[in-house]
Amino acid sequence: MIFATWALRHGIDPEDSSAREAFFARGQACLRASPLGKRYGWGVLSDAEGRVTLVARESEDYARHAADPALAHTRAMRSRRA
Repeated sequence: MIFATWALRHGIDPEDSSAREAFFARGQACLRASPLGKRYGWGVLSDAEGRVTLVARESEDYARHAADPALAHTRAMRSRRA
């Protein structure tokens, strides 16, 4: 998802494997550092297979996952120190 978003913003085909390899050749910030959670309030749900799903904060899914004590909840990273 990180590469696809970056590729679309830069006018690159998201299916281009050489561009994908070049993108991931250097370290990338995790989704916790993404504006999706920090600025826009989206929830990011990931599973053991490495798949991720964006969940809108206003949705019933978000409320259900937020109330589930079996899930590990991690806040998005802050932009600055407090």
